[in-house]
Amino acid sequence: MCKNLVIYLGVYRIIGSKRNGTFEAQFTMKGCLTEMKAEVINPFLESARLVIEQVIQVSPSTGTLGVKTVELIQDHIWIHIEMSGQLNGNIMFSLHEHVALRMVSIMMGGHVLTEMNEMGQSAISELGNMISGRASAILSNQGVNVDITPPKVVRSEQVAIFNQQKAISIPLLMDGIGELDIQVMVS
Repeated sequence: MCKNLVIYLGVYRIIGSKRNGTFEAQFTMKGCLTEMKAEVINPFLESARLVIEQVIQVSPSTGTLGVKTVELIQDHIWIHIEMSGQLNGNIMFSLHEHVALRMVSIMMGGHVLTEMNEMGQSAISELGNMISGRASAILSNQGVNVDITPPKVVRSEQVAIFNQQKAISIPLLMDGIGELDIQVMVS
């Protein structure tokens, strides 16, 4: 398994065929070439699917894997988790505020929230904690030891300076709810 993932600005494409349940991905930039396996993001994807199915009671579908710039988007919420150990970096779960409100309302037994208050932020933070905790357990079972920080909920209006970064990104599409984007920035 690839334990270090370097993301370069450039062209992304899936190469080869599916082998052992993973795809190899290739990133190129000005003649610089590095390969990684999509299995770096798979523990987070698998974990998010399972947690969302259990807690939100919807089976999400997977969007297209790609590289994107993590940037400030109005009316969005990010659940930010730092990771250290054999993999170092950041995991961001990005979602529109109305999607977060729908998810939190379901988590709270149907109590409809109209604004992301302290209770809502705590619930969406716990969702990120469940996803990341399960993903770190999956990584550990694969022989990759990591520690994760407690999740921090970041809202677009709370960010004065935003450092744009490239991330491997894959959206989870939840019917009738919206989209949760998993963004992995690992080195």
